[in-house]
Amino acid sequence: MRRFLAFLALALGLLTAVLLPSTASADVDDFSYSSWDARYDLSLDAEGRSVAHVTETLVAEFPDFDQNKGIVRGYPERYEGAGLSLEIVSVTDEQGRAVPYETESEDGLLYLLTGTDDYVHGSTTYVIEYTMRDFMITGSESGNDEFYWDLLPVDSTQDIGRFQAEIAVSPELAAGLTDDTACYQGVQGSTDTCTLDGPRAQDDAQVFTVASGERAVGDGVTVAIGFTAGTVTQPAAREPDALADFGPAAVGAGAVAAAAGAWASVAAFARRRRTATGIVVAQFDVPDDLPPLVAAPLIPGAPNPVPAELVHLAVRGAIRLEEHDGDRPAVRLVDRGAAVAPLDQATVDAVFTGDRTVRRIPRKSTKFAGRMERLVKRGTSEAKSRGWTTKERSRGAVVFGWISIALLAATVATFLWAAALDRDLLPLGVVAVLLACVAVTITAFVAFSRHTVLTPAGAEQHEYLLGVKEFIRVAEADRLRMLQSYQGAERRSDGSVDVVHLYEKLLPYAMLFGEEKSWTSVLDTAYSDSGSGPRWIDTAVGVSIGSRLSSYSTTVRSAATYSPSSSSSGGSTGGGFSGGGGGGGFSGGR
Repeated sequence: MRRFLAFLALALGLLTAVLLPSTASADVDDFSYSSWDARYDLSLDAEGRSVAHVTETLVAEFPDFDQNKGIVRGYPERYEGAGLSLEIVSVTDEQGRAVPYETESEDGLLYLLTGTDDYVHGSTTYVIEYTMRDFMITGSESGNDEFYWDLLPVDSTQDIGRFQAEIAVSPELAAGLTDDTACYQGVQGSTDTCTLDGPRAQDDAQVFTVASGERAVGDGVTVAIGFTAGTVTQPAAREPDALADFGPAAVGAGAVAAAAGAWASVAAFARRRRTATGIVVAQFDVPDDLPPLVAAPLIPGAPNPVPAELVHLAVRGAIRLEEHDGDRPAVRLVDRGAAVAPLDQATVDAVFTGDRTVRRIPRKSTKFAGRMERLVKRGTSEAKSRGWTTKERSRGAVVFGWISIALLAATVATFLWAAALDRDLLPLGVVAVLLACVAVTITAFVAFSRHTVLTPAGAEQHEYLLGVKEFIRVAEADRLRMLQSYQGAERRSDGSVDVVHLYEKLLPYAMLFGEEKSWTSVLDTAYSDSGSGPRWIDTAVGVSIGSRLSSYSTTVRSAATYSPSSSSSGGSTGGGFSGGGGGGGFSGGR
């Protein structure tokens, strides 16, 4: 046992020795910097805009095993709404020999990746030189022009043994120096202060220095040096420009408004074509040649007319609505001859295929749904063949459509122009452009399409059906008064059985108008007063017609439309913080 335990301990030791380096090598950020030195030479160009030449000397301490091939340094490409025009001049070692590198741009950072495919070990020095411009801003609180800059990346993964930075200000820039300086240190958002020495004269420049010992991961240093306002010329990207900032949003809003005008024009056009005389007279019957399948295209927003068509056939005695096996709605053929209109006959043939006399409403049948869909299309075609509907364009919608397209083009042009100014685009402008593109694209199909509208003859039929709706909606006393009027008596007596029969015939049209629930309540009362019950539908004791009909309509509508689913600010005068300036960026390994 002792020999076994000794052997096991030895094996574990060897295994740890073998695996530990490979485990450590898995994290390329697991190294540190023994020193981090930087010098910023700040000056002005011929236009008075800020320019800088920066030299960073970084001494990385890599492990002795194969883990790293170099470092990764990230620099921000934009600051306070303007591009920094950052360019890498060179990367060398401590002896001035060139170090291979490549750059990548991603998420607003320019990444500098040093090295090749060869691993590096131990102390390795990288001297990085780069230039930038327009890094100085005007502080919103101080009113100064400021060099407000993060000298260390707060988004880093390495400790630093020693840090020092020099900021050398050229004579023309130093002439604007104020006594407003500040230094902040710590993690992102920290307001802890540090010491910024200077300025001191050095080779015609005024030099500020900040230094420290060890700095932990993410422990940044930010300086703010104030200059008299106007010392630095700001880039146009930071200057107020209402057209560049709000132009795309304003023009985009106009494009969306024009698109909305196109939709409103189509709606008004369809509504206008539904008016014949503008006078609606209550009607208490519907001609035999106007079954629900033909009436539905004349009623805006009418539901699928198949349930109403079957109820229409039931109340006329052609079929009877029943239950099959006590759980599924079914229809029974009673009298095929009672289906008078051609579409009524076609419906009977479509439901009772072959020699069937009883048809259970299927839950999922593409064949049944297909036959019902063809019936609905025949109803639409029949309304058109009778000269009741036609397809026309709305002139107003076409005009608004062209206006929206022109404004969309202006929106895109304004947006691209603003983007070319190298300024940060307001989110409002981006949203406006996207919204305008979507709205105008969809609207174009609506504005330039022919829409189904009513002809003058169709409008007359529509107003007649509105009269039926009016009769359905008035109070019971008013309905009976209409039936007992001179004209009403001429067409139908006011006996209770005849009234029930009349109310039954209007039920399918009440379904098309969304008055099904209220009209079945009227029917329940009428049946109670007449002392009889409906013959066209099975109703259990204590169950209202409305309850049975609602369940029936839902089932039939679902079956008729079934389709299988496919699987298918600055800080030189205080108020700043560490990480609050420009610069900083990122540091890591590769």
